[in-house]
Amino acid sequence: MKLVQSLALSAVLGISFLNAASYNVDASHSDVAFKVKHMMISNVKGSFEKFSGTFSIDEKTKQFSAINGIVEAASLTTMEAKRDGHLKSVDFFDVAKYPQIHLKFLKQNDDKAEFELTIKDITKIVTLDVEEISGTVKDPWGYTRLAFELRGKINRKDFNINFNELLETGGLLVGDTVKFDIVIEGIQAK
Repeated sequence: MKLVQSLALSAVLGISFLNAASYNVDASHSDVAFKVKHMMISNVKGSFEKFSGTFSIDEKTKQFSAINGIVEAASLTTMEAKRDGHLKSVDFFDVAKYPQIHLKFLKQNDDKAEFELTIKDITKIVTLDVEEISGTVKDPWGYTRLAFELRGKINRKDFNINFNELLETGGLLVGDTVKFDIVIEGIQAK
């Protein structure tokens, strides 16, 4: 009986993978952004300008079977050169030693997805909200496109990003929670 159940499950999974379409991330129409508290009163926003990735999704069920992303850590920008230099230093991302950030899909349950996130060679499992999965559309050049968003937060200290300074009011210069919003548009692979 277990063999029959196993074969039935394999058949169902096989059919869902057959319906999955593969896409390449169109970085010129995508965004990898973040924000973190500054001095306990406001947020500093930033983004990464260089990233790439692929994903596979069953367009009918809107369930992913794969998402793989690579972010070039040195492409970080907050639109303030001095701060960007500090964020790229050993105090934060140490981009000379750890040039890439990796995101690898594990599983999806409705609008939540689990990923392995690797920053500074530390890998943790994170849960992200999957939002606004569009339907497919043909662009004027005949390519099929699909878009979605991933939102979530991490504690930067989990990835050995520990720098901070104590303010005279007792608060901290940099918050521990980093919120991010990843907006992805993909072009279907041919």
